[in-house]
Amino acid sequence: MLLALIPLFDENMAVKAYSVFSQRHNFLLNPRLLGTAQYDGSAVVEGLELIQSMGIETISEEAEIFVPVTNISIFSDVESQCSAPHERLVFLIDNTIPPIDMYINRLKELKAMGYKLAIRKIAVADLESYREVLKLTDYIFLNSHKIAIDKAKIYFGRLYPQVKLCAGNIDTMEVFEQLKAGGGYQLYEGNFYRVSVTKGSHEVAPLKVNYIELLNVVNNENFDLSDAADVIGRDTALTISLLKMVNRMTVNSGITTIRHAAAMLGQMELRKWINTAVVNELYADKPSEVTRLSLLRAKFAENLAPDFNLQGKSEELFLMGLFSVLDIILEMPMEEALEMVKVTGNIKEALIERNGLLSPILELITEYEVANWTEVSRLMVLQNIDMVSLNGAYKNALRWYRELMFGEN
Repeated sequence: MLLALIPLFDENMAVKAYSVFSQRHNFLLNPRLLGTAQYDGSAVVEGLELIQSMGIETISEEAEIFVPVTNISIFSDVESQCSAPHERLVFLIDNTIPPIDMYINRLKELKAMGYKLAIRKIAVADLESYREVLKLTDYIFLNSHKIAIDKAKIYFGRLYPQVKLCAGNIDTMEVFEQLKAGGGYQLYEGNFYRVSVTKGSHEVAPLKVNYIELLNVVNNENFDLSDAADVIGRDTALTISLLKMVNRMTVNSGITTIRHAAAMLGQMELRKWINTAVVNELYADKPSEVTRLSLLRAKFAENLAPDFNLQGKSEELFLMGLFSVLDIILEMPMEEALEMVKVTGNIKEALIERNGLLSPILELITEYEVANWTEVSRLMVLQNIDMVSLNGAYKNALRWYRELMFGEN
């Protein structure tokens, strides 16, 4: 099974929820499943499997999780499939679930259990027929290109005041800013937060220059620990983070100097820590989801190295994922951004030209994270990768991120 998480933002670009999107089979590899066999296991809510197996806190510390249900799985025993708090789960339905008594009664049962409901893909002409469903709904996804938000605010505010409006499929920051300025939406979904910068360049802030210098120091093959320690010392947050981590690793609580802490970690572990810790600071003025995206891509790409016979390139793959949003962070085209950091030709070729040895993994992870299952399935066939391996690599990246950022398994 393939499972991906799609973030939903508020107007301040804070993540308020995630949607779980899944696909049980690779239909390109098994075309027979396009027949009736595709419904095998359809009585199970697939997204609940991910939440139960990993724990809801691994996916998100506080945000709600939107879980799509089908016209079959909606009648399954959802409580036995997932023990997560009911109020954190939002079951997402669409127009394949008709507004008839059988479904309306089931939706009422789910609401009575404490679950929330969301609906999407409902045409304006069908809103009236879905009146009883909308009375139970907490969120509705609207196509901002087809819906007049001023009229929608009046309509839903008068008839369904409990419904929160969500703008879907937002492709650019410009569209997001326009929608936000118009008001009326509570949640925003789309690729707008991860769109590459292609024009212009900005002066890099002084602190970011320090972080970039530090990355350049440690990504030299045989860097000097004292050089890295001196650059760390220019930033209070990094210094505190390093000393806390090293003090947890040793019974000697007297470690207070940066050079001593760096020596305790050693070259390899210090490089690994810096490549992740610095990213968190470097991206501090950006939406938290950009940091998460960068780190998940890094670990996901590293995890996929064996499947692409690139075990010896795992460190390069990690850095490729880590720097794949560097243009967004530094607000300049990727080619200019990569000139500021010392990366290999393989990484530059993948991130700038979308070509070369590492490029197939970058293509796979970027299609995976937006749940483009048709393209993911095609790439799996080309690379002879099975679902278990791919899904395992993604889940491992989620767990690693959780442990890295919150110190929990």
